[in-house]
Amino acid sequence: MSGPRPLLRPPTSPAPGARVLVLLCHPALHRSRVNRRLAQALVGLPGVTVHDLYDAWPDFDVGVAHEQALLDAHAHVVFQHPFYWYSAPALLKQWLDLVLEAGWAYGAGGTALRGKTLTSAISTGGAQAAYQPEGHHHHTLEELLTPFSTTARLCGMRWRTPFVVHGTHKLDEAGLQEAAGRYRAMIAALVGEP
Repeated sequence: MSGPRPLLRPPTSPAPGARVLVLLCHPALHRSRVNRRLAQALVGLPGVTVHDLYDAWPDFDVGVAHEQALLDAHAHVVFQHPFYWYSAPALLKQWLDLVLEAGWAYGAGGTALRGKTLTSAISTGGAQAAYQPEGHHHHTLEELLTPFSTTARLCGMRWRTPFVVHGTHKLDEAGLQEAAGRYRAMIAALVGEP
């Protein structure tokens, strides 16, 4: 990772009264037009903790106890990231491997996440039409996000419809502003959801 993390510092505890945990995972946030704008749209939104994983764990040495405490404190979890190679940036995979431990997140006695919600907020360079059976990628995004929806199910979480910004390379300022507004509204709705 190169360059400064221009947006946030890692939280040491959840925002007061926070219900939504946004796990921001972008290895080059300083160069991101879309994910940086989406994250900035959440700054100051009551009930939301935005946690920048690359800022918190630049060496990939994820603090499991810290991350589990953040998950414990929130009802809703959002993985925000660019859609890299039909998946997520490497640190989110590392986070999943370490934080969602057997006996804590799933398996015998693993009920810590049961009843919480999980969703993805992703950006794609390709247009929406590219993510269809007859499109360039030959699969829908729902199909390509199956590892995340299956993770939610394994952990007893409810999987929610993902938030997607398509065609990021061609998005103009008005499109960025519209996407950021939709994202803020979606996250605000989660805050109010039981």
